[in-house]
Amino acid sequence: MTGERGIYHLLTIGQADFERLTGYMRQKYGINLSKKKVLIEGRLSNMITERGFADFHTYLNAVFADGSGQEITTLLNRLTTNHTYFMRESNHFDYFRDTVLPHIESTETARHARVWCAGCSTGEEPYTLQMILKDRFAGRLPAWNTQLLATDISERAMAIAKEGVYPVESVNNMPALWKMRYFEKMEKGMHVKEAVRRDVLFQPFNLMTAIFPFRQKFHVIFCRNVMIYFERDTKIALVNKFYQCLEKGGYLFIGHSESIERGATPFQYVMPAVYRRDE
Repeated sequence: MTGERGIYHLLTIGQADFERLTGYMRQKYGINLSKKKVLIEGRLSNMITERGFADFHTYLNAVFADGSGQEITTLLNRLTTNHTYFMRESNHFDYFRDTVLPHIESTETARHARVWCAGCSTGEEPYTLQMILKDRFAGRLPAWNTQLLATDISERAMAIAKEGVYPVESVNNMPALWKMRYFEKMEKGMHVKEAVRRDVLFQPFNLMTAIFPFRQKFHVIFCRNVMIYFERDTKIALVNKFYQCLEKGGYLFIGHSESIERGATPFQYVMPAVYRRDE
């Protein structure tokens, strides 16, 4: 920043600091940023300058010296991609509604549809899934438990998700009935109704956790557009952990820009970006 003119200059990260940062992100979170130097500089430069640091080296020293973990959290929030929107890759939601839910309904004797959104970002995906669940199971007697789990490593993203307020234009692609049934208009946008929000449990979670702590297995896991920056071995290890977390016959949804290497995991291919655990 040049002070008098207020012109912003992009900071450059040195090779040693670049390797220090990318090595940490890979080891701790499985995220490979080794080819994302421009992204790192673009997303962090403004914040570094505004906070009074002279360069990347000084900033990273402060980050890794912070014992509270708050600096790491801020860094993580800046570097992780949280771009999403309602009805993204909508064919997945159609398949979930028309094929997956009937399977769950016919096989789940405990009447608990267990769904996990791993990498839920700002909440559009889990709220969409909860609306589909309510369309099918609301009012059923005996009652169905449709509370779903939504996790992410970004506290900033989940704060937005928990609030459940979105710009009006972000719900343009949603069915008109859903807009009336599941949203209420506010001055600053569309607010997901409390009846939907209370059945989405948002929790911070790092997918690089060695052992997943879930007591029950899931019928469905959505992990879409999360593994884009994961290296091959990291991705395969994670997908195999997903396999162990699913009920027999359970489904895994990933992003259309992602794929699972044939033969590297026990999953059966169903359709593009949809896989299933054998029964």
